[in-house]
This record gives sequence, C-alpha cells and structure tokens, in this order.
Amino acid sequence: MKTEDIKNNKDYKYGFTTEVENIRSPKGLSEKTIKFISNIKKEPKWMLEWRLKAFNRLKVLKEPDWQKPKYPKINYQDLYYYSAPKSASEKPKSLEEIDPKI
Repeated sequence: MKTEDIKNNKDYKYGFTTEVENIRSPKGLSEKTIKFISNIKKEPKWMLEWRLKAFNRLKVLKEPDWQKPKYPKINYQDLYYYSAPKSASEKPKSLEEIDPKI
C-alpha cells in the first residue's frame, strides 16, 4: 500500500490508525518547529536555546557515508517531529471512564 493511500484513509491492513484528535507540529524540522514543540511542552528558555543551538549544529553536519550505506536517502523534511493527543479538560479517573474505541 502506498503512503498516499494511508493519508487518504483507504483501508490499511498492516498498521495502526486512530480517530483520536491530536496536536501535531508542522512537517519538517526548522526553528519554527522547534519553537512550536518547546512552547507546547512548556519548556524553560534555556532548553529552547539548547535545542536551537543543536539544530544549528545539525544543519552543518554531513551524513557519513564511509560505511557505504545501501538505503534511499531519508527526507527529514517530510517527517512530523511532534504529535500528541489533545488533552481533555477532565482526565479520566479510571479505565472504565475511557472510551472503548481508544
């Protein structure tokens, strides 16, 4: 099955799908994405600065090829770097309160 079929909600017999609402970062890795994730996670300023510094270092690194890898290049800008279910205002107090579909 093709990835676009999965995205278009066609039957996908090999994997997991869910109807749970979620919060997801924009596709790709950028300063905007890093700031989005840091904000969602309510991280301290020093953590955001550390992540941005690491991201700037990542941008100048070259993927090693000394091991002669035989796999297609990964498109890191076609990935989601954060996804989490939306929080309900009231959290369940027991498993019986959780929707069986979940």
